[in-house]
Amino acid sequence: MSSKKITTENMRVRMAPSPTGPLHIGTARTALFNFLFAKKYNAKFILRTEDTDKERSRPEYEEGIINGLHWLGIDWDEGPDKGGPFKPYRQSQRIEIYKKYIEKLLVEKNAYWCFCSQEEIEAFKQERLSMGKPPIYKCHCSEMTEQEMLEKQKTKKEIGAIRFKTPKIEVTFFDLIRGKITYDASLFGDMVIAKNLDEPLYNFACVVDDFEMEITHVIRGEDHISNTPKQILLALALEIESPKFLHLPLILGPDKAKLSKRHGTITSIEDYKKQGYLPEALINFIAFLGWNPGGKEEIFLMDALEKDFSIEKIQKSGAIFNAQKLDFLNGYFIRKMPLEKLTELCLPYLIEAGLINRGEEEVSKIASIVALYQERLKKLSEISDLIDFFFKENLEYEKNLLTWKGAGESEILSHLTIC
Repeated sequence: MSSKKITTENMRVRMAPSPTGPLHIGTARTALFNFLFAKKYNAKFILRTEDTDKERSRPEYEEGIINGLHWLGIDWDEGPDKGGPFKPYRQSQRIEIYKKYIEKLLVEKNAYWCFCSQEEIEAFKQERLSMGKPPIYKCHCSEMTEQEMLEKQKTKKEIGAIRFKTPKIEVTFFDLIRGKITYDASLFGDMVIAKNLDEPLYNFACVVDDFEMEITHVIRGEDHISNTPKQILLALALEIESPKFLHLPLILGPDKAKLSKRHGTITSIEDYKKQGYLPEALINFIAFLGWNPGGKEEIFLMDALEKDFSIEKIQKSGAIFNAQKLDFLNGYFIRKMPLEKLTELCLPYLIEAGLINRGEEEVSKIASIVALYQERLKKLSEISDLIDFFFKENLEYEKNLLTWKGAGESEILSHLTIC
């Protein structure tokens, strides 16, 4: 199997989301950095779908990811919706490609069939833990003869998995942000790379795809650092070249733990859209989650990000998610928006709240009301609560709000009548 030489003249980056849920803000941040890298360094940006998880992957999630990225203003050169010279761009459609590489590892004894049950594996790991040792599974299936393996295949109803025979060596790679990183591969154990010939797992499939699609730079989150040495070992065994790696800092909650729903933070881009956040604000916000231009300027549209972006300005430390900063940015872009466009974006919220019917109110009337609150809006969904009293015949209010010191009821009523 011949190796393809990676050159800096034809740089290619990729974004590889799993369609197992809505577009996450962390995934959107990774997509943005790949997009900006491609724009800055004249590289090709590829979108591929890692949908080998048959139980959780859904076409509607893939559609939501693609639509969400487009809504944010992020586009790509090749992908499942566009095609390209390295199609198909869905892993579920690339099974025959993976099979060829799995068989190569099996033939060359760099991988083997594992027939161990899940119960055996778990019992062994628990025993290791009770002895204060790392739960690295020692599989003896690699020592079976070919005849023993055939007998096992006959007696077992289900073939357990295919394991990679991990070399017991140190793996060193250079991260474009963090510098030299070294791992002791003896601590990995023999990792499972496929359930069978037709069901490859993540670490194996992405190594093959990155090579086949001639990816030169892998830009992804810091949580993937531990996968990198495993992928490098697989590439070595397959006699193919690994891409360069760049791992973005984690997005952290206010408590400096990895951002999750327990922080009470919205994590889905679709939910941000429903709440009335603007794509310009979200792009500006997530760009600063791990990147800093070095000046005092905080407002960046996409064209400015493309111009100022560089990997040298990406930080190593975790990026704190500041919801107040996002609200500030969203309010800024709302204030800068033409009133006609803002009114148009506010109408669905007023309709949903039952304040107006479709086509019932004149846009000019709604616009004059929206204009009164444009300076106060932080997100579009707030408009209904702010202006609902304009559409109600009977208002409930505290009586003392309309009184002033020394004035009687008749005097107050007289003034209100005049007004």
